Amino acid sequence: MSFKGIVRELKEMRDGIGSISRRGIEGRHWRSRTRSHIAPDVALPSGLFDQGQWANLPPELLLDIIRRVEESETSWPARTVVVYCASVCKSWRDITKEIVKTPEECGRLTFPISLKQPGPRDAPIQCYIRRDRATSTHRLYFGLTPSEDESDKLLLAAKKIRKATRTEFAISLVADDFSRASSTYVGKLRSNFLGTKFTIYDSQPPSDAAVQPNNNRSSQRFNKKQVSPRVPACSYSIATISYELNVLRTRGPRRMNCMMHSIPISSIQEGGSAPTPKSFPLSFDDTHSLSALSFKSKDLNFTRSASSVSGPMSSVSGPISSVSGPISSVLGPICADSLMLKNKAPRWHEQLQCWCLNFKGRVTVASVKNFQLVASVDPSHNVSAVEQDKVILQFGKIGKDIFTMDYRYPLSAYQAFAICLSSFDTKPACE
Repeated sequence: MSFKGIVRELKEMRDGIGSISRRGIEGRHWRSRTRSHIAPDVALPSGLFDQGQWANLPPELLLDIIRRVEESETSWPARTVVVYCASVCKSWRDITKEIVKTPEECGRLTFPISLKQPGPRDAPIQCYIRRDRATSTHRLYFGLTPSEDESDKLLLAAKKIRKATRTEFAISLVADDFSRASSTYVGKLRSNFLGTKFTIYDSQPPSDAAVQPNNNRSSQRFNKKQVSPRVPACSYSIATISYELNVLRTRGPRRMNCMMHSIPISSIQEGGSAPTPKSFPLSFDDTHSLSALSFKSKDLNFTRSASSVSGPMSSVSGPISSVSGPISSVLGPICADSLMLKNKAPRWHEQLQCWCLNFKGRVTVASVKNFQLVASVDPSHNVSAVEQDKVILQFGKIGKDIFTMDYRYPLSAYQAFAICLSSFDTKPACE
């Protein structure tokens, strides 16, 4: 069978499996009603456990097929075929996850968990952000610039929520559901009253850490009786963004610092590595069983304690397992020395009479929001000058409500997007 035939078969099987899942949801919905209600007769699909003719392929042949598909489809939207391979059945999914490398290793984004993993070391991943003022939403797309047919790959979306004393950005994998009870919710960005300090929260620990229960009632995210045990239980404070106050109201660019609590300084040292989660705490296979819930949270912070480990990150092994029984808060890994990022100082251009930075053609419109972030390290940490001068995150304006975002190791797409969102909030005390 030709390669195109294999791809066509995969798409048909994916559509068939999706329809089975939808019918299964409808059946569970009616069975959850009380016995006094009369429900229509819903027949169970006979092929519910039939994984199709492709499930029994020899492992060696299956490995070769998926490897060829992964190597041939390197960009979106063609890379969707790799996701189709992981959607066929469990055996296909396991082999696909084994073949597909992290963005740090291959420089490509494939699965949703890739958005939580560090970017490549050699060259940045180039994206752009589209702002919608009418709906107060910001969408992150993969690509150099917006395409004419608007077929670009959506990576993340954020919705701005104004409150009495602060502003929040709820971040999701989709652009139409920002509920914290949703399986697509990945985190949030929260500001203080003046808009000078922002905290990035993640819905999962930054690495596959073994969770430790904390029985303190005041730190629990929500009532034990309110939620399904499969709902992620905590929010983790992974970074803090600070903008310096402009007390004298002098003209000039914003000055910002980012303390990455979940990334150790050793990650940019020679031979160092950054935390890399391998999977979401909640499997996407089980998302159909979530209930629509509402709750208020007590967010956890990564703070240094006397009992913290001596190394840069606590050594852990094994994936996060689903929490069973009563929901409780968990403690994540703690950085001994967190990585600090600062905005690269621009230079004053005498002829143009403005502050300038070399964005290498990726930014074309002057804006107070434009910035470049580099590592801010002490000489005692033995970080090379090349690493200190390397731009880790670049953000700038290219048109009305369109901005570019280029990020690289050790930041992930989610962390970079959250940092860029802080630039959109009003900061009267900093300008």
